[in-house]
Amino acid sequence: MTITKTYLKDLVYRVNGAAIEVHKLLGPGLLESVYHKCLKKEFELRGIHFQSELLVPVSYKGIEIDTELRCDFFIENILPVELKAVESVLPVHEAQILTYMKLLQVPKGLLINFNCTNLYSEGQRTFVNEQYRMLTD
Repeated sequence: MTITKTYLKDLVYRVNGAAIEVHKLLGPGLLESVYHKCLKKEFELRGIHFQSELLVPVSYKGIEIDTELRCDFFIENILPVELKAVESVLPVHEAQILTYMKLLQVPKGLLINFNCTNLYSEGQRTFVNEQYRMLTD
């Protein structure tokens, strides 16, 4: 299957919709692990294919390093999703998703923070990896 910009945009929309549903039912204030488990169930209910706690490969000077670096979700082998339940998203959190995108060689990634009032307007950010803008329309 060819991944297009339209496909990826729709996938981001579907993932955000699942996260909004979880947030709508649970609200803010819980541990990240609770949101993670509920989002796994929501992805299953919506037929969104994912890997949970994906081990992200790290290559250093051509040598694979066993780092135990884990991405919360890797959706349909193209979209990393990092979850947070923090008072405010810090630059280190943004750097984390950007690094996952670089290591996984993917064009987009999502950072979702469940500790907010309105997930749609405050709690989710989409990041673009300029190195991998190889998608067609």
